Amino acid sequence: MPVIVVANPKGGVGKSTLATNIAGYLAAAGHAVMLGDVDRQQSARQWLALREKFGPSQLPAIRSWDVAGNDIVKPPKGTTHVVLDTPAGLHGKRLDAVMRIADRMLIPLQPSLFDIQATHAFVAALREHRRAGEVQLGLVGMRVREHTRANEQLHHYLSTLPVPVVGWLRETQNYVQLAAHGLTLWDVAPSRVERDLEQWQPLAAWVGR
Repeated sequence: MPVIVVANPKGGVGKSTLATNIAGYLAAAGHAVMLGDVDRQQSARQWLALREKFGPSQLPAIRSWDVAGNDIVKPPKGTTHVVLDTPAGLHGKRLDAVMRIADRMLIPLQPSLFDIQATHAFVAALREHRRAGEVQLGLVGMRVREHTRANEQLHHYLSTLPVPVVGWLRETQNYVQLAAHGLTLWDVAPSRVERDLEQWQPLAAWVGR
């Protein structure tokens, strides 16, 4: 059961956007997907609650944690793929707990100096972790505006990191509008999000391999 973690200690970099759409892609491919959050607040449930207004005949199912009576959380029985969103400030024991179960980790960041600085330190910490050789890492550029200096600087910076870039996602209201209804790119007509689906092809291939 592959566990795909979306992480960056910097807040507001697009972790939830990435995590929900990865879960949507896997669910649309026919997998039994669980979307969770390593934060005890379980904020991923808020997005899943929006999605629940659609019946199982309308959208591919994405489930949340099962919570036992002793508050222990675990994937529902039959889960084949786990996607985990993570909170800002991920470090120390919480990062260790995530690294223990992760098979792949995606690190989203935006073309911002603050994102770049936070990501640089985070990648360094991951490469020093005792499971560094067992967890596949990938970078994703988020909210990218083509033909801007900030975008050029982000491309240059990412080329200096010892982690592959597996996707570039443009800045668009599609993600915001879909998230407001508990939806992903794979839940609407492809013609509506054609450009975004094209951008997801290399990222989806990395997630699904």
